[in-house]
Amino acid sequence: DVTHGAIVISEVRWGVAGSGIVFVAGEGVGTVTRPGLPVEVGQAAINPVPRRMMSEEVTALCTRFGHKADVIITISVPGGEKIALKTWNPRLGIVGGISILGTTGIVIPYSCSAWIHSIHAGIDVAVATGLTHVVGSTGNRSETAARKLLELPDQSYIDMGDFAGGMLKYLRRKPVPKVTISGGFAKISKLAGGAMDLHSNRSQVDLDWLCEHMAILGASARVLENCRSAMSANEILQIAQKESVELADHVARQALKQVHGMLKQTETQVMILVVNRNGDIAGRATGGA
Repeated sequence: DVTHGAIVISEVRWGVAGSGIVFVAGEGVGTVTRPGLPVEVGQAAINPVPRRMMSEEVTALCTRFGHKADVIITISVPGGEKIALKTWNPRLGIVGGISILGTTGIVIPYSCSAWIHSIHAGIDVAVATGLTHVVGSTGNRSETAARKLLELPDQSYIDMGDFAGGMLKYLRRKPVPKVTISGGFAKISKLAGGAMDLHSNRSQVDLDWLCEHMAILGASARVLENCRSAMSANEILQIAQKESVELADHVARQALKQVHGMLKQTETQVMILVVNRNGDIAGRATGGA
């Protein structure tokens, strides 16, 4: 990761009474300038989960010592503006530095081969225990959404991560009756375009492809112009939702075709779930080979 070894500094000071907890982008931390990200335009590029984690700690401390949590938290990363040039932040409209990301607060280094092996082991355990439905998710948010919808035993859920191809190749050899793939809109868009490794270093969302499919769905010239100026998949999704264009369902259907192509001649029933940044299912598709 380009941020390996970077220094992260947090400065906490009292704010104006009644202001609550306020986050500020210090040196080397970016500011959001375009829609489509989980943080509003004009705000420090500190994602919701890190914000929540810091807020919980500050609130607990303030409560313990009898203070109201009117606090300003400034996060700085010296050299972050230079680091950000090696990321997608400039393209996404995040200016001035890096983003403070995360959904768990913990970075776990991993071996690709070991991760794929764990996927295989998870499928083997599910089959051995008599389960007929396996769910591969790209992350915590997408797994949570799938769990709410499907209510399957824990052994059904596989931490697929970015390795859609690794999971599907194994399922081609060892098929199960039902497979669900759950992921965020950007990652499912990659899958719909034929990518089987969904990591940002190894595949990119084709924004032109999304615009072409907006046209297929009947989007107006004005809407298509807005799509072509978008800087991220989620910005295009927001445009589609605002204009009542069922892009998420359409992308799910295209991903379904790719999955069936990978599984080849199995009789597996496949479901694709597209999960938005709020953790809600924005689109889905279901079908057999």
